[in-house]
Amino acid sequence: MIWQYLIEVPWIVFVTYWVAGAFKTRKTVSQQSSASRYIMLALEIIGFVLLFSSRAGVGGLGQRIVHPNYALAVVGITLTWIGIALALWARWNLGQFWSARITLKEDHELIRTGPYTYFRHPIYSGLDLAALGGVLAINRWRCVLGVVLIVLGYWIKARKEESLLAAQFGAAFKEHCCHTGFLLPKF
Repeated sequence: MIWQYLIEVPWIVFVTYWVAGAFKTRKTVSQQSSASRYIMLALEIIGFVLLFSSRAGVGGLGQRIVHPNYALAVVGITLTWIGIALALWARWNLGQFWSARITLKEDHELIRTGPYTYFRHPIYSGLDLAALGGVLAINRWRCVLGVVLIVLGYWIKARKEESLLAAQFGAAFKEHCCHTGFLLPKF
C-alpha cells in the first residue's frame, strides 16, 4: 500500500540520522536506571510494532477506523513528515548533549534554541505527531492503540527528564518552563 510506504520513508530517514548522530555525543556523567529505561522502551517498541506491523492487527485491531479516505491519508502523511522534521530539527539543536537515555552529559547545557524556544520536549512531540499521522494514513485500530502507547512512553520519559533537568539547572530550568510548553508549543 502506497500510504504505508509514504509513512515509512520519513521514519527510515529519522532512524538513519539518529544512528549516525549517536556517535557524536559527549561523555555521559549521569543516566537513568536500566529498569526505568526498559519500561519506557517497552511501551514505545510495542507502540511502534502496532503502528507499523500489519501482523499486529489481530481481530478488531486490524479493522479500519473509517472508510478509506484519500484526504485523511494525505493529512496523515503530511503530519508524519512534519513530525519527523520537528524531531530532526530538535535533535540537531541538542547536538552533543543528545542521548537515547535520560542522561546528563559532560558540561551539559540547557538548550533553548530552535524548537526548544517553544517547547521542552520537541523530539517527543515530533515523534508523537508523526505517529498520529501514521494512524490517519494507515487507518487501523492497531495504530490507535500503538499511538496511545507511544505517547504514554514519551510522556513518562519527558516527566523523568524534567526531574533531572530541574535538579541540574534549578532556577534556569524553572524559568525556561515558564516560557515553553511541555509537549505542545507555547508561543
